[in-house]
Amino acid sequence: MKEARKIIPAVSVAIVRGDKVLLVKRARPPSQGLYAYPGGKVEPGETQAQAAARELEEETGLRADGYRPLRDIHIDGSGENHAVDYLLTVFGAAYAGGEPVASDDAETAAFYTLTEMATMPLAGDVFEVAEELLGARGNTGP
Repeated sequence: MKEARKIIPAVSVAIVRGDKVLLVKRARPPSQGLYAYPGGKVEPGETQAQAAARELEEETGLRADGYRPLRDIHIDGSGENHAVDYLLTVFGAAYAGGEPVASDDAETAAFYTLTEMATMPLAGDVFEVAEELLGARGNTGP
């Protein structure tokens, strides 16, 4: 019988500015080298929204408000030789100013359009979440 894997709560946050969404290029596993929303593990004593705000600031220097959960994604860590899985809650939040500066475990941090994202190596459901967020704003393009 297969041993149950530990599941660690994690968060990421999708920030929309105009017709673009904020992505970071991950410098470390999981998803190293892929573009994703800023995020990471929920620390003891934090709410998910607090963790999302902390990770956003740590990885990009940005602040946002109006955090709201968008979806939960199960990430199987075994494909990247992790002993754990992650339950990732993706948050949406409103851009509150500033320009992104990559730090912590983000290699790059910038805002991208759906057209730009279509040719980028993206993690998991990143494109689908961006489509939902930008489509809801009427910025789907031609």
